Amino acid sequence: MAPSAAPATADALTAAFPTFSRSQKVFTMLGGLLGVLLAALDQTIVATAGPAIQADLHIPASLYPWLTTSYLVASTMMVPIWGKLADLLGRRTVLVSGILVFLAGSFLCGVARSTLALILFRAVQGLGSAALFTAALAVVADLFEPRERGKYQGLFGAVFGLSSVVGPLAGGFITDQLGWHWVFFINLPVGAVALALIFLRMPKLRPRGVEQRGLDVPGAVALALAVVPLLLALSLGRTGGGPWGWGSWRVLGLFALAAVGTALFVFVESRAKEPLLDLELFRMRAFSTGNAAVFVIGAVFLSGVVFLPLFMVNVVGLSATASGLTIMPLTLGVVAGNVLSGLLVSRLGRYKVLMLGSLVLLMVGFTVMGFTLTPESTQAEVTAKMVLVGLGLGPSIPLYTQAIQNTVTPQRIGVATSAATFFRQLGMTMGVALLGTVFAATLSGTLESGLSRATEGLPESLRAQVAVASPGTSAEGGPAGEVFQPREVKERLRAEFEAERLRVEAGPDATGARARLEAEERRALESVDRVDLTLKEAFTRGVSAVYRVAILIALLALAVTFFLPELPLRRRHDPAPME
Repeated sequence: MAPSAAPATADALTAAFPTFSRSQKVFTMLGGLLGVLLAALDQTIVATAGPAIQADLHIPASLYPWLTTSYLVASTMMVPIWGKLADLLGRRTVLVSGILVFLAGSFLCGVARSTLALILFRAVQGLGSAALFTAALAVVADLFEPRERGKYQGLFGAVFGLSSVVGPLAGGFITDQLGWHWVFFINLPVGAVALALIFLRMPKLRPRGVEQRGLDVPGAVALALAVVPLLLALSLGRTGGGPWGWGSWRVLGLFALAAVGTALFVFVESRAKEPLLDLELFRMRAFSTGNAAVFVIGAVFLSGVVFLPLFMVNVVGLSATASGLTIMPLTLGVVAGNVLSGLLVSRLGRYKVLMLGSLVLLMVGFTVMGFTLTPESTQAEVTAKMVLVGLGLGPSIPLYTQAIQNTVTPQRIGVATSAATFFRQLGMTMGVALLGTVFAATLSGTLESGLSRATEGLPESLRAQVAVASPGTSAEGGPAGEVFQPREVKERLRAEFEAERLRVEAGPDATGARARLEAEERRALESVDRVDLTLKEAFTRGVSAVYRVAILIALLALAVTFFLPELPLRRRHDPAPME
């Protein structure tokens, strides 16, 4: 059993490193920020290049999601492992190793010529990105005393926010101008600059007192058995049945395997001399409550980025690029929330009131989005409302990370930081799966009843004609992938009816046939308008349902945070010498 994790006293929390020079801090922070930018951009920039990659490599639809899934699974699984290594080997070693692994994966992705190779190399990228997130956030705790950490961790949160806007735009531009390979190659010069900054002035940053007992390999294996099946089930599970339906034997089997792996992980870690994740830390209420809150907030963190574009494209009628720009106010809100909350914590020395305030603001934003969206909503209205959501989400990254780091001794900063990152990523994955199921179920239910009413009264032949001319109107979620264009549908129907009129002109009773066709055409065109309105209503209800469920999740996060003990953030300048 690992030694008991006693609450961090004032002496225990004294920084374990000497006072660093200004240049050391600046170069180290720049290197860490560039490293995080690499990983954060990669999560969004590749998504934009996805269609071009799929077309060039002829990737089957069944394998396409694995471009993201392989990266996500590898990254989440490695976060606790890199966190432990950061405490054992030092932040600089882990940060450099992570960048090198990430750059190697990027190069291999750029030269990949097959689907399986690209999926494998995306996993290599994920292995490296986990180190970038973990070590970079831990570096802030090494360089700055507890009370000063918030404003610097806010910079990392701002990088996350900016990457969600810059990534799609940069991905589209690079793909169009240079080809999809350069979406990966562009990481190489940025990574080289980050490495230069780190080697130039970054200190070793390994706290004194960490026992060199090596990595807990059995714990790492057990962690993989727990995390990999869980993430695969959440990423590949689908609503509506099929081989990967939520009730299928494949998904249920993965969940069962994850449960077994979790039990094994707890068993192994409770007996390890130097555990990967010391379970005794969870006896500290601040640590366990903080990570629980991070997990719950993670479940709604991507709600705007993932689901709002569906509304903007299918209801407001924007292009995919324009819908991406709609998220910019959300991102600016996230950046502002990150930076302002960090500055306030450094000034006030308190963080809990800011956490609670931001969650109340987040609930207000979700309430506005969940109950005011209509098929007539405009781009300006929606973007203004999303600022509230961004301001509410912004403080969640720096404040909770800072609170969790503040509960442990310097020798465990890496483990504590990786725990926060791990639970946040796990919450994001589970949240997207849950909210995606809510969206799909609401959309499908509305379409099943609405489309039948929209075509009610039409002869069966005309119903089939409208369906053929109207791609993406099935209740199985087609509209999410293919936008319904009523003007184009009407043009196709008019062309078909015109061809039919020309055919009957030469036949007997041409006048009666023309009148009949004109009546059928009128009814078909009116039906297209009703189908268009039904689709807009369905997407409005689906996205609104997502935000209404998000209100409940945010309320749960508020309740968990209410019970979070607030430990004082001290200003300490008497560190122990560095090893």
